[in-house]
Amino acid sequence: MTLNLTSDILEMLNNSFYKDPKNLLAQNACTKYDPLEMCLSRKRLEEIQHVFTHKVDEVKPMTNQKSSGRCWIFALLNAMRIPFVKQYNLEEFEFSQAHLFFWDKVERCNFFLNTVVDVAKRGEKVEGRLFAFLLQDPTSDGGQWDMLVNLVTRYGVMPKKCFPDSYSSESSLRMNSILKSKLREYAKLLQDMVTEGLPQEKIRESIEEFMQNIYRIIAICLGIPPKTFTWEYYDKTKQYCVVENMEPKQFYENFVKSLYNVENKICLVSDPRPSNPFGKGYTVDCLGNMVGGRKTFYINQPIEVLAQLATQSIEANEGVWLGCEVSKRFSAKHGIEDLQIHDYPSVFGVEVYTGLSKADRLIFGDSLMTHAMLITAVTLDKDTKQPRKWRVENSWGDDRGEKGYLLITQEWFEQFVFEVVVDKRFVPDDILQICNVEPTVLPAWDPMGNLATIFKSQYE
Repeated sequence: MTLNLTSDILEMLNNSFYKDPKNLLAQNACTKYDPLEMCLSRKRLEEIQHVFTHKVDEVKPMTNQKSSGRCWIFALLNAMRIPFVKQYNLEEFEFSQAHLFFWDKVERCNFFLNTVVDVAKRGEKVEGRLFAFLLQDPTSDGGQWDMLVNLVTRYGVMPKKCFPDSYSSESSLRMNSILKSKLREYAKLLQDMVTEGLPQEKIRESIEEFMQNIYRIIAICLGIPPKTFTWEYYDKTKQYCVVENMEPKQFYENFVKSLYNVENKICLVSDPRPSNPFGKGYTVDCLGNMVGGRKTFYINQPIEVLAQLATQSIEANEGVWLGCEVSKRFSAKHGIEDLQIHDYPSVFGVEVYTGLSKADRLIFGDSLMTHAMLITAVTLDKDTKQPRKWRVENSWGDDRGEKGYLLITQEWFEQFVFEVVVDKRFVPDDILQICNVEPTVLPAWDPMGNLATIFKSQYE
């Protein structure tokens, strides 16, 4: 039987609302101010402090991705600079996020065009779910860990001073809009070529022609990273130093790789859905950024394992790349991620975000990874030695939270953290062995494939 909202039922709902005076107070407040701020728990704020028992050597300055979806790049480079700054005795340092962003855009567009051809050859229809999903966002700013490995191993890294940000790296909306339109145009042409049965060589030549236009657009908006660079700097002792005529890949291999080797990291997720058992490897259909590059690969483990390995990494002075759903139970101003930071029942009369289990939120579309950051500290319980709270380096500048750092409670970690990346030396052999097993392929639209970006402006 269906419910029809008759005038009698609507009158009942209205009378029920006005019957409780607390609803009027809540309405007065929430119609004038941010409803989330009205739910903020003063008591909980008094209980939480940004102080931790174990902390890595954090590095300045606090980074800022601004109005772009580069969080995953920032999180990696923030992790990479921790041992780099210590090794070379630097006061502060940033790797060039724009350098990796440029090459990701070029590679990602080429990957999309080739994926369109592959999907068309499968017999997928443009009106079908897979094509519709791919065309929705052909060149997302966001990305996953193995995409970073592809970029760093092929293109290396370089100091930010040698390739600084541009307008479109800090605010990517306009450039992305142009690229998406062209990529959809080229997707139609390629799909037609496959339907007409054109030879593979002709299709490849067309992709090369399309990529000339794509590369030009990206280069105009972002600039082109130099093939070689010279980096001049002062160390902490004010000693002048210089690295001359260095290729970015050479710079990574000679100066960084021994300190932070991206190929030695293991990506673990915690996906509790019954359809995806723990102890298995997973990948996502059509997810990648480089033709011929590494495919995205996850090892699924209980969330307690992710917390344990992250703790070991922090204790060894190595930051942990983190994928989470940043917006749930989040006080942006105070930089606190906590299940009790908002008192929804006192304002709305119902609890929010905890009515479904973590697995059910994934199944029913109420949860997915939206942001990447870097764990830099943990507090362990003095008796159980289990984590109680975490410190996270964000990439939204220093005007939020504790000068840009967030605090994550362990309860929040268990509900809204989905992914961590740790060095393989911390990972038990039985888990490492999963890397040798053919992964289960999840559909392209699966939430485990999503690492979209929450722009800082959404919290201003």
